[in-house]
Amino acid sequence: MGTSDADVAPAIFTVLNSRRVFEGKIAKVRVDEVSMPGGGSALREVVEHDRAVAVVAVDDEGHVVLVEQYRHPFRRRLWELPAGLLDIAGEGPQAAAARELAEEVGYAALEWRVLVDVAASPGFTDEAVRVFLATGLSIIGRQGEITDEEADLTVVKVPLAVAVAAVMSGDIVNGATVSGLLAAHLAMHDGLDLRPGDDPWVTGPAVPREHHEELGDAGGIIARSQGR
Repeated sequence: MGTSDADVAPAIFTVLNSRRVFEGKIAKVRVDEVSMPGGGSALREVVEHDRAVAVVAVDDEGHVVLVEQYRHPFRRRLWELPAGLLDIAGEGPQAAAARELAEEVGYAALEWRVLVDVAASPGFTDEAVRVFLATGLSIIGRQGEITDEEADLTVVKVPLAVAVAAVMSGDIVNGATVSGLLAAHLAMHDGLDLRPGDDPWVTGPAVPREHHEELGDAGGIIARSQGR
């Protein structure tokens, strides 16, 4: 007996249909109907968001440059890394990070390396943040137009160890800032090799299909991290 299209179960996690329910200035929301492994389907809400960059800028004395900025969803000011969206057409991640460092805290850097790539909250958003380590700092003064929350922004410079202690005490909670500070502390104290600043960025709104197997292979990731 032949098999009709109706008899063939859809591949798991296939998007059966999708609809946009909200479109804002910096975020959009869609609802996908996705086929499930046990049969049937489920609705998944996805917040679409531009990728972003953040910078752990460390001077020759081991101090890191942070900002204290008001974050409306939390109704308070948070200590964070200089950061911003990849929202300028044709601008690469390292160039965007250099621009944000200049605009928010008024610094330039001679050397750029990639610390970590962070999926902000992959259960509901495709937002991803690349965190850079910037060294060889020089003061150039804040660049560009300063408006909205940035007009209230305060630049804070503290020893990296103090910033790490603030992470561990729960005083610093921003996700990219937490991961970036801890990664910088580990890299600078253990002498880890870091990726160059212009390393290709494959994470973001979607990881290309050819990377799925490699990124899903936990054993392979461990082996590569150990140099095997």
